Amino acid sequence: MQVAQFFDPTLLAKYNTSGPRYTSYPTALEFNSDFSVADFEHAIESSANRALSLYIHIPFCHSLCYYCGCNKIVTRHRHKADDYLVYLAKEISKKAPLFSDYKVSQLHLGGGTPSFLTSMQLGQLVNLLKQSFHFADDVEMGIEMDPREIAIDYANDLATLGFNRMSIGVQDVDERVQEAINRRQSTEFISDLVARAKHVGFKSVNVDLIYGLPFQTAETFGNTLKSVKAMDVDRISLFSYAHLPARFAAQRKLKDEWLPSVDEKLALMRQAVEYLTNHGYDFIGMDHFAKVDDELAIAQRAGKLHRNFQGYTTNGHCDLLGLGVSSISAVGNCYSQNQKELNAYYQGIDACGSAVEKGLTMSPDDAVRHDVIKALMCNMRVDKADIESKHQINFDEYFSEELSDLATFIADGLVILRDAEVVVTAKARLLIRNICMTFDTYMKKHINKQRFSRVI
Repeated sequence: MQVAQFFDPTLLAKYNTSGPRYTSYPTALEFNSDFSVADFEHAIESSANRALSLYIHIPFCHSLCYYCGCNKIVTRHRHKADDYLVYLAKEISKKAPLFSDYKVSQLHLGGGTPSFLTSMQLGQLVNLLKQSFHFADDVEMGIEMDPREIAIDYANDLATLGFNRMSIGVQDVDERVQEAINRRQSTEFISDLVARAKHVGFKSVNVDLIYGLPFQTAETFGNTLKSVKAMDVDRISLFSYAHLPARFAAQRKLKDEWLPSVDEKLALMRQAVEYLTNHGYDFIGMDHFAKVDDELAIAQRAGKLHRNFQGYTTNGHCDLLGLGVSSISAVGNCYSQNQKELNAYYQGIDACGSAVEKGLTMSPDDAVRHDVIKALMCNMRVDKADIESKHQINFDEYFSEELSDLATFIADGLVILRDAEVVVTAKARLLIRNICMTFDTYMKKHINKQRFSRVI
């Protein structure tokens, strides 16, 4: 792979603005409180899908990582998880009957950190889910892991429950970086955990890395990359640290002078892309890497990659049901999100078995743009005939203004506009969010507002 083509300094400087990550379109900023439980139930009835992906949010963490902007509750009190599981059970009892004719093909536990749960607590949750929903025999079961507060045998317990995919938060292996972000952990233990997971039958192990953290240098980040490569993981997620101390109080503990400069941060990203693509990984989408024989890499080469709130996936045929505080669902033509605060979530479940706070039913225009943006984000091209056939439009007429707005990208060699397709060139890989924004009808009202992270 010609990595240099992704890093034209003039283009990156020109286009390094803020923009959505497009895990959905419309984005969560457009969700509104007028959305009702009746809207959600109607979306289930009218959906063409009968495969289901379950997402369970476990909000608890043992300690606060200063970089984190996730929805989480920091506590050492495990009984809080017992209380939470009671409310999850109530929500499941209300939601599961609505999906009685669905089959679960994917389950993912995210957080916070789901490994906050003991093996017994996790077993209770998984058994309840399997009793309440119809699970496919070949269900994909994934879980996010914090390696700091578990024993190595936790992997065995997960495998016994049916989990076959694991994502481990590593971020960085350098002790000075870990100290700064309040995340001290053993690289040796993480390596042993990866090995144990593979030994007990996990089909895929992913690790998360972050570039742009305090005190990262080319040398220290190189050591992190080498350590991860030695673990022989199947996938790597490489995220950019978004420093937004005005929004996330914990980030105020990270001094600006500790952070890499803009140029240094970009160099760290380039270093990672070069190293990983030279050591057996394909560059997936904006920020993922997978071994060349991994299903994500195969799907990308075949133009069949998909994207949802958990990132890139091969399961594009599924409706998504989110359970737990702050969880987001994507069912049929609607999105919905549960209450973000724990007490509000509990109150909603007590009142009516539902904690939906807001949502959105897509308009026909939303649906068209959703498919265009998804095609761009996942497969770097839009087949005009596919969009025309599905939505009964004339692509060039419908998007006449947007196609005109692509002129700057075309002049810079980032987009090729053909009679039958819109193609994003390889050197636009890191700028794909900018190109998608051209088709985002909501962006005009967000211009000049710091609502999104930087694209680089």
